[in-house]
Amino acid sequence: MVSSQQREAESRIIETLRTVFDPEIPASIYDLGLIYEIRVDDPGVAHILMTLTNPNCPVADQLLEEVREKVAKVEGIDEVDLKLTFVPPWDPDMLSDEIKLELGLL
Repeated sequence: MVSSQQREAESRIIETLRTVFDPEIPASIYDLGLIYEIRVDDPGVAHILMTLTNPNCPVADQLLEEVREKVAKVEGIDEVDLKLTFVPPWDPDMLSDEIKLELGLL
């Protein structure tokens, strides 16, 4: 069962991830649908599963480091367990409706 503290920490992480932007598309990695999972354990460990729009992204290392650094500064988070996956592969259908509208895809 997820505690209210965990839910609050997850909400703060989402807010933080909305400040991390993909270098190729003018949108946050969260709104692009690059974040597949966010889970916070009681002892303050944030588990994040994410992908990239392109497996050959030239700034992948910097993007992952930015996610780690920013999430580590979130109140209640002591450790960040960040995993990168390409299953399922990212698809433009994963964009939030807000971003689809901004990009003229709706």
